[in-house]
Amino acid sequence: MRLTLRLLSSTVNKTPFYVSTPIFYVNAAPHLGHLYTALVADAIQRFEKLVNPNTQVIFSTGTDEHGTKIQQAASKAKMSPSEYCTNISNEYRGLFKEFDVEYTDFIRTTEERHKIAVKHFWSKLMKQDYIYKSKYNGWYSVNDEAFVPETHVKDEIRNGEQVKVSIESCHKVEWTEETNYMFRLSAFKTHLQEWLKNDGVITPAKFQRQLQEMLHNDVYFPDISVSRPTSRVHWAIPVPGDEEQSIYVWLDALINYLSVIGYPDEEAMKLRGRPWPADVQVVGKDILKFHGIYWPAFLMAIKWHPPRRLVCHSHWTVDGSKMSKSLGNVVCPRSTHVGNEALRYLLLREATMATDANYSESKLINVANSELADTLGNLASRCCGAVLNPRSEHPPLHAAEFASLATDQHATLLIQHVEELPELARLHYRNYHFYKAVDAVIKVLHLANLFFETHKPWELRKKPELQKELDVILHITMETLRICGIILQPIIPAMTCKLLDKLHISKDCRSWQHCETPSWRIKGAIYETKKIQSGKFVLFQRIYEKKNVEKKKVNV
Repeated sequence: MRLTLRLLSSTVNKTPFYVSTPIFYVNAAPHLGHLYTALVADAIQRFEKLVNPNTQVIFSTGTDEHGTKIQQAASKAKMSPSEYCTNISNEYRGLFKEFDVEYTDFIRTTEERHKIAVKHFWSKLMKQDYIYKSKYNGWYSVNDEAFVPETHVKDEIRNGEQVKVSIESCHKVEWTEETNYMFRLSAFKTHLQEWLKNDGVITPAKFQRQLQEMLHNDVYFPDISVSRPTSRVHWAIPVPGDEEQSIYVWLDALINYLSVIGYPDEEAMKLRGRPWPADVQVVGKDILKFHGIYWPAFLMAIKWHPPRRLVCHSHWTVDGSKMSKSLGNVVCPRSTHVGNEALRYLLLREATMATDANYSESKLINVANSELADTLGNLASRCCGAVLNPRSEHPPLHAAEFASLATDQHATLLIQHVEELPELARLHYRNYHFYKAVDAVIKVLHLANLFFETHKPWELRKKPELQKELDVILHITMETLRICGIILQPIIPAMTCKLLDKLHISKDCRSWQHCETPSWRIKGAIYETKKIQSGKFVLFQRIYEKKNVEKKKVNV
């Protein structure tokens, strides 16, 4: 009992911060786009822990395992749905582990805790009279697992045949008539419009405007079907009290965010520090409608608040087309030549939330070599290496030499940018502009390299009388690396850990507060020589692109 009370006390004293990815549909193996979503959420939670070390982070991800497409995929793989789902779900777990996605909770919709939550949620919707049974007809997309309104359907010629397709997803739709349970979405149009007036509930702002326009333009805002006949969709959670109907996969899936925090068990939710509403939910733009309209409406119906913020990202494309199994352009993260840590860096460094990013392995390799190997890695190797630093030291900052050096234009520019970097990077992280945070760091590292080259420490090393000047140059460079290393932790956690270990920065001195004031601005500081890790140091090995060289036959 004493142990339980101690654990409860330590949990309650921490402020919960709840961030989630969508749960990923297991109809196919994970691809680069799925990994990117997880990396965005992981960078968000890592930054939050850096800034607020006492935060109790809940970072949920998982797999969505019900519906027609799962039935079809399992059948094609000649497996039972349960076995098939477990195999693909384990692929996601393995991928996230390889790329340092540090989730706290992995939920599967086939778990008993989730089924309990879904049935309880359904019963609350029924009790509030927001669900009713009705005959329904409309255009249905098997790929999207959704009915598509008439206004969102268009004619298209495919394989010489005229078909109906969804305007949003471009997937084929078929006219379907069946008896379903309906959710009174129409009752929440005004409430949703009011919620979407709040600045920043959807970011970037362009996606918030898209939802606002959707609600404004849809004069007819229909109720939605939230069940399917069990005869058609049997791999699903049955509707409580009606075995002939199964719960719509999207209603089922969205409730995972509540299953994770212990819903509907009040005591379990208390143990998590009552983290709802979620602080940040990361979604791709293709599922924005489900998270930005359906999900808040479902929550409003049971008198719960919508999430505080939805962070919506654009897609990774290949030759301008969204990655798709049907197009055959899916990039498997494990099959690239850049390595896990570099790929993690490149995805977060290159993509912007608002616009699609095009995948090019050649470009990514060039960026990795230029920034990780040359700009960051080479600078670290030189100032820590045996040629300039034979005793493996972080040298002291001599006041007179520093004052003299600080008048130099390269030193002045570097010092200014190092001092401004933490606040600038914090602002970019807070706005989920990871590429801008990295840009700011790389700019400082370019200045550090220029400063290093200009003062030619290898020449100073030959003159013992100039040792103090060399010490100051090495000190400023190492301090720049320390600050940049702390700031880059949400982007490349393993690489920055390696760098900070080399500089002998203790684990409890790597929070955001430790990068806000450079050594030369700490009042009353006594600068002494400190040891760093000895031995050869290569932070990042250059990547050499594999090229297929065709051997030509020569006729003699």
